[in-house]
Amino acid sequence: MKQDKRFPGQTKLFNPQDKIGITTTVPVEVIYAAGLVPVDLNNIFITAANPQQLVDEAELAGFPRNVCSWIKGIYSVVLKNRDIRAVVAVTQGDCSNTHALMETWQLKDREIFPFAYPFDRDKDLLKLQIEKMMAYFNVSWPLVNKTWKSLNKIREKIWQIDDLSWQKGIVPSQDNHLFQVNCSDFKGNPAAFAQEIEIFLNNLTSNSQTPPPKIRLGFIGVPPIATDLYDFLEEKGARVVFNEIQRQFTLPFPQKNLVEQYRAYTYPYGVFFRLKDIQREIERREIKGLIHYVQSFCFRQIEDLIIRTRLKIPVLTLEGDRPGRLDARTRLRLEAFLEMLRT
Repeated sequence: MKQDKRFPGQTKLFNPQDKIGITTTVPVEVIYAAGLVPVDLNNIFITAANPQQLVDEAELAGFPRNVCSWIKGIYSVVLKNRDIRAVVAVTQGDCSNTHALMETWQLKDREIFPFAYPFDRDKDLLKLQIEKMMAYFNVSWPLVNKTWKSLNKIREKIWQIDDLSWQKGIVPSQDNHLFQVNCSDFKGNPAAFAQEIEIFLNNLTSNSQTPPPKIRLGFIGVPPIATDLYDFLEEKGARVVFNEIQRQFTLPFPQKNLVEQYRAYTYPYGVFFRLKDIQREIERREIKGLIHYVQSFCFRQIEDLIIRTRLKIPVLTLEGDRPGRLDARTRLRLEAFLEMLRT
């Protein structure tokens, strides 16, 4: 096996179709190019039969109560799924707790590869991080670029679904959210995911009867841990026509190469870079109000004061803690917010 001389000791041996966990969106082109299967640990956690049990198990293992439930959930996911051979953990540009999370996995002898998005979006540093990842998985640029072009064809279909959600109003909020969020790992099977997208688009063309929303909302912040938020909003006559972070998982800004496309991905690079995208989409999509979702015990809650200062439309800040359905208090706050937007 040839090893990149710039990164001695990096290359690891994997078997074809080995599963590689990811803690958030990373350049999955590298993993797929290596013949491996990326799995977004967050998606496994939230779609589990009993996600709360995964949180409880982490707390029984010693995780504090005042730690984000996403962190506790994906900790348990990795320990329960022994077929996950390694985890690519984002140490900069995502959760500030990931460093300690990596150490708890290492305590359990799990293989970890750290990946860092440079805060200032430095092109050379980002390219270096991607090349370190390529050396670890033993793949070259030609194969990674071929995979990038292939995955972008699938992303284009997701962009089409998103356009239909806000331009035509025929895509329910939950569907748009799910298709976008699954672009982090393409459900571990890009071909099957592409087929699922085609079926959905064909059904939209033949049966586009979804009533247009009375209130056009934007959703910013990390994807919600509450499982029924979008359906509840639809029941009340509102629709989310802009999912900020989920849309970013689709890498919605085509670029000349992979490095530039991941530089244009706003989520890892700070709130002011994100705000440019948010402000542009508020105007373009004619959004009346925003829901800013923040996770309990997350450092990103501090960014709420910046967002409220910079944005000029009504913003409702929702805090979520544990997985499950919306609680009564949150439902009342959402109803009051929608009623205010109607007047």
